[in-house]
Amino acid sequence: MSTVTASPPRKVPRPRADAVRNRERIVTAAREMFVEHGPHVPLDDIARRAGVGNATVYRNFPDREALVREVVCSVMDRTAEAAEVALAETGDAFAALERFVHASADERISALCPMISSAFDQNHPDLEASRERLERLVEEVMDRAAAAGQLRPDVGVGDVMIAVAQLSRPPAGSDCLHSDRFVHRLLQLFLDGLRAPARSALPGEAVTFKELRKP
Repeated sequence: MSTVTASPPRKVPRPRADAVRNRERIVTAAREMFVEHGPHVPLDDIARRAGVGNATVYRNFPDREALVREVVCSVMDRTAEAAEVALAETGDAFAALERFVHASADERISALCPMISSAFDQNHPDLEASRERLERLVEEVMDRAAAAGQLRPDVGVGDVMIAVAQLSRPPAGSDCLHSDRFVHRLLQLFLDGLRAPARSALPGEAVTFKELRKP
């Protein structure tokens, strides 16, 4: 009786370090240019900003949709990491929330709005995973501040994320880089309004992430 020798499992080749760096440069350049010019900036311009050839961009991202999705996921992942840092902090829970909000603004989440509303697959597994992780972590940061009695009870996660997106978006016709100096000042004014006890009742209901995703 012959013995069948199982062939050893194939190793999945790891991407070369330079290939990983090129991909990261493309995503960083795209993120910067989407913030500056919107999601329809030419891919050739992104390649030049990243310092790579056009072929390298298309090798990593076969179409604009793939690149936009990667940038959206990247921004959400980095914002989620800021929430993880806030959760790891001990001490004042509201101060941790404040630091998270300012860090979120630095990630330019305002640039997500036109990209998320563009015509690409909203239910792509990568996008869903990044979104669910971000939602869960931001809720934990806010729940901790609420449990400490420092966060007014009539606000939701969506209220915070909308405010960060709106307040960190440069006014129409202004230079986004020059308006940066006002962003954190306005965010702090907003954060002061989140503290408990509240000075007034808010109209309407608290906004959730689920409501934000409604068409």
